[in-house]
Amino acid sequence: MGTTQTEAVPEPKYWHLKTVLSEALDSEFSVGEVLPNERELAARFGVARATLRQALEQLELEGRLQRRRGVGTTVAPPRVGVDVGPGQPGWPGAPDDLWQLEGSEEAAPLPAEISRLLRPHLGEGESLHAVRRSRMNHGQPVATEVLHVPGASVPGLPAMASSAGAAAHARAVLRELNRLTLEGQDRTVELGSARAEDARRLDRLPGAPVLVVATRYLSEGRVAAVSHATYRADTCRLSFSEAESLSLVG
Repeated sequence: MGTTQTEAVPEPKYWHLKTVLSEALDSEFSVGEVLPNERELAARFGVARATLRQALEQLELEGRLQRRRGVGTTVAPPRVGVDVGPGQPGWPGAPDDLWQLEGSEEAAPLPAEISRLLRPHLGEGESLHAVRRSRMNHGQPVATEVLHVPGASVPGLPAMASSAGAAAHARAVLRELNRLTLEGQDRTVELGSARAEDARRLDRLPGAPVLVVATRYLSEGRVAAVSHATYRADTCRLSFSEAESLSLVG
């Protein structure tokens, strides 16, 4: 069988350099460590700076490196697993939850995708709480979430909770939500682009690739809450079980 045109194309020099650099990151550098400057790296590997720059950009796209303003290029931490498998469901805010609470407020107009999931289950004039949370990895924001909770899901919410401050209100909403019996949850996952507010919270530029995860929590035959979480695509991986995962990039 003859050689195909694709097979005949030589591997780009920067791609080979990317492999060499990746091996060096594994053996010589630790998470958060700042790499030498481009001139030093180009001299070490005997390549032009343009070739080096291409390799570094590819490693950044794959989540191996991070460029931090005022710091330089650093080794990125391991990717965060985003569980999309059929594991044991649990309410947000459970003791083993990895999310950090930021605050809560009366929900503003719902995004279209959340409205489709919640509107059929909201009563006329029913209140809607928006609990905002974030997830960090090695001190870096990797995900932001808004949990939408209808008032009917937290009937025991103290009347004074909304006036006790955003953080206290959020804790009260999650505490009351966890009193319900969780009957199940379903989740959708898609690749998207960061909206301005999410980009700001994730320290990315608007339009950067993100993983958008929407989760419905079911209780008493209705949707008790809907989560809309946005993950940085360069720092996360999809996890289908404890033994199987799929990287988003690379």
